[in-house]
Amino acid sequence: MKRILLFIVFLSGFCFPQKTDSLNMNDSQNIDSIAIKSKKEIKTKDIDDVVMTGTLKPVSRSKSPVAVEIYSQKFFQKNPTPNIFEAISMVNGVKPQLNCSVCNTGDIHINGLEGPYTMILIDGMPIVSSLSTVYGLSGIPNSLVDRIEVVKGPASSIYGSEAMGGVINIITKNALTATKLSIDVMTTTWSENNLDLSTKFNVGKNIASLLSLNYFSFEKKFDENNDNFTDAALQNRISVFNKWNFRRKENRQASFALRYLYEDRFGGEMQRNKSYRGSNEVYGESIYTNRVEAFGVYQWPLKENIFTQFSYNFHDQNSFYGDNPFTATQKVLFTQTYWNKKFGNHDLIAGFTFKRTFYDDNTPGTLSTDGLSNSPMRSPILGAFIQDQWEIDEKNTVLVGYRFDYDKIHHEIHSPRFAWKFAPNPYHTLRFNFGTGFRVVNLFTEDHAALTGSREVVIRTNLKPEKSINGNLNYIWKIPAGKNLINLDASAFYTYFSNKIVGDFDTDPEKIIYDNLHGYGISRGLSLNVDYNFSFPLNVGLGVTYLDVYQKFDDERQKSQQLHAPKWSGTYNLSYKFPNNLTIDFTGQFYGPMRLPVLPDDYRPEYSPFYTLANIQVSKAFKSGFEVYGGIKNVFNFTPKDPLMRPFDPFDKYLNDPVGNPYHYTFDTTYGYAPMQKIRGFLGIRYILK
Repeated sequence: MKRILLFIVFLSGFCFPQKTDSLNMNDSQNIDSIAIKSKKEIKTKDIDDVVMTGTLKPVSRSKSPVAVEIYSQKFFQKNPTPNIFEAISMVNGVKPQLNCSVCNTGDIHINGLEGPYTMILIDGMPIVSSLSTVYGLSGIPNSLVDRIEVVKGPASSIYGSEAMGGVINIITKNALTATKLSIDVMTTTWSENNLDLSTKFNVGKNIASLLSLNYFSFEKKFDENNDNFTDAALQNRISVFNKWNFRRKENRQASFALRYLYEDRFGGEMQRNKSYRGSNEVYGESIYTNRVEAFGVYQWPLKENIFTQFSYNFHDQNSFYGDNPFTATQKVLFTQTYWNKKFGNHDLIAGFTFKRTFYDDNTPGTLSTDGLSNSPMRSPILGAFIQDQWEIDEKNTVLVGYRFDYDKIHHEIHSPRFAWKFAPNPYHTLRFNFGTGFRVVNLFTEDHAALTGSREVVIRTNLKPEKSINGNLNYIWKIPAGKNLINLDASAFYTYFSNKIVGDFDTDPEKIIYDNLHGYGISRGLSLNVDYNFSFPLNVGLGVTYLDVYQKFDDERQKSQQLHAPKWSGTYNLSYKFPNNLTIDFTGQFYGPMRLPVLPDDYRPEYSPFYTLANIQVSKAFKSGFEVYGGIKNVFNFTPKDPLMRPFDPFDKYLNDPVGNPYHYTFDTTYGYAPMQKIRGFLGIRYILK
């Protein structure tokens, strides 16, 4: 730690502030900048990002009727992390939720909705789903990312009925335009070592290939809170990515990509080694993950704009949670063909989709009806969609969409969608979105608490699929201030759930009881993002989100706040760039009290405290293409208190001890809500050869 601090102080010695009149672009969104020639004359220069997530086809962000947030790789480099799961915490309203204090699994919440409501796409393809939401997210390295597009709210008519809460689309780099060589090496004082390496090579004039390797190693055990459990899960992970892009006549699209991921993850008692895997002597959670992905797009060589997209993924998990084994295999094939045509002011998209999922595990979830034999899930879904974007005039744009899906279990699924954009001038934009959602739940892949073995899983009835209705109102206001703009982005959202599937942690401390909600659920709230580039080289970005997430039983509102849904949360980032290419970034997130799953008569508080996870980085770029960076993570040294219940008895051998355990507490891993890693330093170096 002392070496890291000395390094930061040393670099700071080169800092000499200097005023500048140049306009700095906001890295997170790269939205319009303005130059004021005089107090009376304001001219607008459009520097629009091209987005595809809101409407499937590439359009400029300002013309999209769907509110899309864009985050570049450079934005995430303000707080370097080894994977997307950790990086996405920098986005306001998007919360990576830690679901287990032992193996550190998690999912991504958007506007208070649980992780399974978030659809994760890679290049527009539904690569991450079901089984891979548990551990696959941490295996996506930042080195693959060109940008990330976030849609908060329903996108069902285009991406399928399961996009109930929002969409995160990870756009990978284009091999035709990628740099020749990119290297990024980082280490921390906790011995977390990360290597990102990518290289590009051409095959003739019209074919380019991008080969990327990510290796992450964290194998040193830490137990700073002295509970005899690892504070962070050990990980040994490798990811290999290869993408091919083809230059064709009339700029027609064609690309193909492959990715392989292997991860060995462990969390548990400090004395545990691999010889104890699956035993009831020393507790450990050990997960081996093998994953293969393939995806691509091909534009047909016709006058009409016809595209075919496809993806396939194979995910195999071999794991033990204590002495409880969990093995699972999932294969997902997805393909869609769509046609895009402009008719005057109408931009029409129509297409067909096919998705087939094979899923098998060793839980009751894949047993036959009589419970006597194994019955893997084979779920083909056929779909068709149509969407029209109508530019009524310069100020008004309307989007209307409809999707129809059919599967043999739930039969017809209807997903309408409506969006309206009103922009009276370049400084004001109002967007309204409405949509529905439909989701089939797989408890054993989506709720990690059902896997840990710490509680018995009880399913009361045949669970019905969840349905939702969602509305979102977004307002963007660009306020002239000096020679730059104050960018204000505000949203209000509302989601109504019927048949919501909930886990009851309270009725019986030894069980998780799943059932459809006898009533309905509501998720509503407000979010606000503000950023400003000062006339001197300081950029400030602040975001805050307010949530009101609750359930009603027989028209009576539940008194308790929903688990892991803080009413207040937000993000902040401040960047100051000195004239000698030295930059200081201060980034972080804050969270208000959130309700946690406690046991009856629990000695741990039911609500977490207000806390913030802050980071500071100093980086120095050189003309040769090298960049050196270093800093401190978790500056304020926050960690949760008592994340594990009875860590000294993980197998509940003394559950009924009237003297030592009069309240019959059980070992429980679900209370943790934030990383257990204390303050630590990091140091890294990047090199880019263009």
